Amino acid sequence: MLKRKLPPPHPGEILKEMFIKERNLTITEVAKGLNVARANLSAVINGHLGISPELAVKLSEAFGNTAQFWVNLQNNYELWHAEQRVNRSLIHHFDRIST
Repeated sequence: MLKRKLPPPHPGEILKEMFIKERNLTITEVAKGLNVARANLSAVINGHLGISPELAVKLSEAFGNTAQFWVNLQNNYELWHAEQRVNRSLIHHFDRIST
């Protein structure tokens, strides 16, 4: 398991910096173009909501990449945070198959 000390960026941050700002778009323009509520897109961009599979499909269509790209960003973000929360010492190991 790869241990990273720094968390991956929230997918909303990547959306904002690499896709919205790079194209000189506004959140309102992108929300309209994706047919989503501006408040919901803003919540994603500000890290309050994650990227749902439906939003991933819309983003992939709008920006010419894949839905899997967006889903992977979200999964990596969530997995890193889960790794920080889980106390592995409390987990019982089931290494052997009982006969």
